[in-house]
Amino acid sequence: MTKIIAVANQKGGVGKTTTAVNLGHGLALKGKRVLLVDCDPQGQVATFLGIRQESALFDLLVGGRPLAEVVRLADANSHTRPGLSLIPGDKRTATAQVVMAAEGFRLGSLVDALSGARADYIIFDTSPSVGLLQEAALYAAEWLIIPSAVDYAATEGLTAVLATLKAIKGRGGDCKLLAVLPTFHDQTTRESKAALTQLREHLGEAVWDPIHRATILRECVAEGLTIFEKAAKSRAGREYDAVVRRVLSYG
Repeated sequence: MTKIIAVANQKGGVGKTTTAVNLGHGLALKGKRVLLVDCDPQGQVATFLGIRQESALFDLLVGGRPLAEVVRLADANSHTRPGLSLIPGDKRTATAQVVMAAEGFRLGSLVDALSGARADYIIFDTSPSVGLLQEAALYAAEWLIIPSAVDYAATEGLTAVLATLKAIKGRGGDCKLLAVLPTFHDQTTRESKAALTQLREHLGEAVWDPIHRATILRECVAEGLTIFEKAAKSRAGREYDAVVRRVLSYG
């Protein structure tokens, strides 16, 4: 049975796409079939993987193209990534939301469009602002992972996406909070330590071990590589591997 995970926060710059891409590739390295779906008009899932952006999600949802025609292999930069595929997006994803709103888009339309996907996991990377596609991803998903930078300014986006999740449940969705993933943690600063403590006080066991701030993760983006290709044995590599293993532990 396919597990569907939404990676969401209503604040940008919190490591959302980094988390979606590295979780997806990590699961594929464990032998799972993974489909990444880029619901963010910035189209950065493809960029992070070293792949050309294109209007695949628009073509699926608005253009009526079959699912098989919009799924791309995630191979790039002379790297093969068995088990990992994606539906890339670009700026036309924003246009898709406008068209769908005008046409009375149903929350269930996204999951319906993906119903034939041959995947053990579908992972949505969503926009940092609330919109039709973020709502549809939360409606479709079984689990929600919220990457949240451990600084005081990050709590607003976390609170907002939890409010959206509650609203989606009121409309028939069944998505559950799987994890709040603290990102950009710096144990040498008081702000970072205090923000992490505050998260744990409010959300308890839902807060997973943090991903530390790491230059290597920025280098991965610049080179179109995942952390497992660039530096699997680095601290960031070990931390994202722990996230992958924890997700797998839920079945």
